[in-house]
Amino acid sequence: MVNTPDKKLILLLIFLMLTIVVSGCNKKVDEKQEDITIVGYPKVHIEMEDGGKMVLELYPEYAPETVKNFVVLAKAGFYDGLKFHRIVKGFMIQGGDPKGDGTGGSDKNIKGEFAENDFKQNTLNHTKGVISMARSNAPNSASSQFFIVHGDATSLDGKYAAFGKLIEGEEILDRIADTPVEANPNMMQEVSLPKVPVVIKKITVELES
Repeated sequence: MVNTPDKKLILLLIFLMLTIVVSGCNKKVDEKQEDITIVGYPKVHIEMEDGGKMVLELYPEYAPETVKNFVVLAKAGFYDGLKFHRIVKGFMIQGGDPKGDGTGGSDKNIKGEFAENDFKQNTLNHTKGVISMARSNAPNSASSQFFIVHGDATSLDGKYAAFGKLIEGEEILDRIADTPVEANPNMMQEVSLPKVPVVIKKITVELES
């Protein structure tokens, strides 16, 4: 008889794939949250070092603090030059860590805007192209690390703060997901560490007036 994995173990492994390690060595951002007002649906332009471009639309009606945090970081240039440091084809690509190994973030944590953290208004599902926040086991530990879903991951719904979706550049998402990877020493030897750097040249945001 073939042994089947325990469901609880499968869920634990899924959550570990999106966990960040909270570190005391985080990158600071000078720009203050209250200086930016979010109107409508901000457009996020991710330009890769190799010339690839993706455009995402952010949805503040689902996760207002998460959207504002991401916009502030992007406008401050926080993400420029960082990498997608974890890649799991068919699942997600993860970036936004200034340390590049899954242990870093900004100097601020934000509220986890998802149903299991008693934030019921976020009903955005984790389908392909959705952007969401990585976090540790603590529900309010999200900071700067984010992931873009590469394959539908409904098991994450209500457990992570999804806050926008890819509207242009799905082929770039696919290309990044095809990056060769190897065992990741920072993630229990998960096969997700890119063999070549996948660098974000810059992230810019268009705000509606």
